[in-house]
Amino acid sequence: MIDSRVKFRHLHTFLEVARQKSVVKAANVLHVSQPAVTKTIRELEEALGVAVFERDGRGIRITRYGEVFLRHAGAALSALKQGIDSVSQELSDAAPPVRVGALPTVSTRIMPRAMTLFLQEATGSRIKIVTGENAVLLEQLRVGDLDLVVGRLAAPEKMTGFSFEHLYSEQVVFAVRAGHPLLDGSRSVFEGLPAYTVLMPTRGSVIRPVVEQLLIANGVGNIPTQVETVSHAFGRAFVRASDAVWIISQGVVSNDLAEGLLVALPVDTSETKGPVGLTLKADTPPSAPQAILMQTIRQAAEEIMPRR
Repeated sequence: MIDSRVKFRHLHTFLEVARQKSVVKAANVLHVSQPAVTKTIRELEEALGVAVFERDGRGIRITRYGEVFLRHAGAALSALKQGIDSVSQELSDAAPPVRVGALPTVSTRIMPRAMTLFLQEATGSRIKIVTGENAVLLEQLRVGDLDLVVGRLAAPEKMTGFSFEHLYSEQVVFAVRAGHPLLDGSRSVFEGLPAYTVLMPTRGSVIRPVVEQLLIANGVGNIPTQVETVSHAFGRAFVRASDAVWIISQGVVSNDLAEGLLVALPVDTSETKGPVGLTLKADTPPSAPQAILMQTIRQAAEEIMPRR
């Protein structure tokens, strides 16, 4: 049986005295008087029926029984604190979370503005934003790890059970550093492309098939040196430091192009244009915070990528 006389303050005071090996020091840490600490320890010893501390010269030391109790008191106080913290966390997380999957093109161009607008609504919801390939994000949406995905419209067979809302259309670009040899116009881009390292969309990405079709249609059947990536950080750094050509969705590099850090090669990529929008599970209505976030994404897309 747990003695009902043992309270939280007894455990807290006992642990601090054991830690400080001094009633005076413990009282200072606990911001109470020395007599109050002494009284609390005596109450604990009465409840336990044994002494937990004994005099040691001018100081005190913990007894054998105190050592036994110390192991359990520390664990009990830690568990209690975790329980209190968990309840506090649950209270602060009362609003349902919003988990969003966004393609790199959306993460760099649309989501920053959308999040600014969403946070102004003060819903109290926790937000999680995951960036990755479209196929991976859709699978996470399907199993319930995400609430919505903002990205390209997937192939029909991949959209079973999902609904899609079109926001805008986007095409790929061939991005290079300023001063790249292919910018001099001495030969066509597609003719010279195989001589350079080409950063390609990964095979799991939505735009990979349309990029391959574009290359084949323009006589490029093979690229000897290619790197597959969806990483904006890597692609940006690698292309700026080399003669590599980065074939990527325009939204990923839009800021770099606008600032002149990268340049788009003169290639007609209109055939690669595809719809970008919101994908949700068709049978799951959005929560209020999710609906608010969707509206802020719509607003951000309209501001940054007005439909044409």
